[in-house]
Amino acid sequence: MDSQRNYVFTERAHYMCPNMIFGIMAAINKKFDLELIERGISALMNAHPFLKSLIADEERTGKLYYELREGLDIPLTVMNDPDNWAKDYEEISLKGWNVHTQSLLKVLVYPGNDNFRIMFISHHLLCDGRGLLQLIQEFCEFYDSGKEPAFTNECLIRSLFDLPDNSDLPFISKVIINYANKKWRKENKKVTYDEYLRFEKDYISKNRIKRSIYSACDDELEKITDKCRQNGISVNEWLISKMMIEDRVNKVVIAADIRDKVKCFNPGAMGNYATAFSVVIKKKYDSQLCLAKLVSSEVKKICTQPQKEMLVLSCYTHMDPELIDAVAISSLSDHASDAARFVGRNMFGYFSKNGYCITNLGKIKSDVILEAFFIPPASPANKKAWGVLTVNDRMMICEAAAD
Repeated sequence: MDSQRNYVFTERAHYMCPNMIFGIMAAINKKFDLELIERGISALMNAHPFLKSLIADEERTGKLYYELREGLDIPLTVMNDPDNWAKDYEEISLKGWNVHTQSLLKVLVYPGNDNFRIMFISHHLLCDGRGLLQLIQEFCEFYDSGKEPAFTNECLIRSLFDLPDNSDLPFISKVIINYANKKWRKENKKVTYDEYLRFEKDYISKNRIKRSIYSACDDELEKITDKCRQNGISVNEWLISKMMIEDRVNKVVIAADIRDKVKCFNPGAMGNYATAFSVVIKKKYDSQLCLAKLVSSEVKKICTQPQKEMLVLSCYTHMDPELIDAVAISSLSDHASDAARFVGRNMFGYFSKNGYCITNLGKIKSDVILEAFFIPPASPANKKAWGVLTVNDRMMICEAAAD
């Protein structure tokens, strides 16, 4: 086993799960130049080895790893109408995505008269949302001034020990996962990637996702920001309370950036350095502000307890990788694995399909990016997901909802 290789570890949950793609659409305040765009993408590839990698099986161990492929191309397609972005995105989703043969990034570009729009679409095995935002920003810096992005070696989470101290699972969770692992090994089953790809196309074609955009203008965002500041809560906590009230739910899953907490992160690297946890509010409240304060208190409590904040990642470190592979197909089709179906029902939420989640990439300022929005992944466990991105004091929320 090569100690220098980046193996698929906590990312395994993205390997055989439908809709594990996401995107960022950005309006670029520059003249359209296809040759310069191509050079910008080449500069990104030279800086980030994962952009020149496919997923491969290690012959001796069967482990999955990121294999560098010189000569690999990132697909770049010139499109016509940026208003059709949702349809264009869906068409890519419907085709499926073979990570053993296709680049982990795809690019669509929409020419305009004085500016243009560009969409980066990433497979989750390449990076998380913050990583994709970084790619867009690095591309824009190159396009604007010729600044080359810095080369960065990726270093993924390799074991439980790369997570913060005290991140390991509580005893009862270990018992449940050990039960599922033993049941899986006793079944002696395996899902091949070809089986998964056939399932993926069928599932996505029958379970369509509706995507739409909501934009908060400067004045509206300023009012929200001022109210949050005055009450000691974050905009993200305000958004969580908004979703809870609008959809009449008391549980929302949020993504959290952990780049400053994991022990393996190289600044600027691609990869997944995020966790997700549930915010549950069962107490009574009389206003959105009151609810937002309850949300804020709960988030702060979780983020000071690594065992809770890192729960989902810690689960992946204990679970048999091939069992993780089988969860989606066993839960969402007639594939016969009771062990994988048990995990899908009790841990992944694939039976109820009523999850609500928010991924907020924060806010940036840019002279080159006029505006941008983040298209979130549409996990089979979710009924609705919001992707949030604020550029130049304009917040845009992209909603992905089960149709």
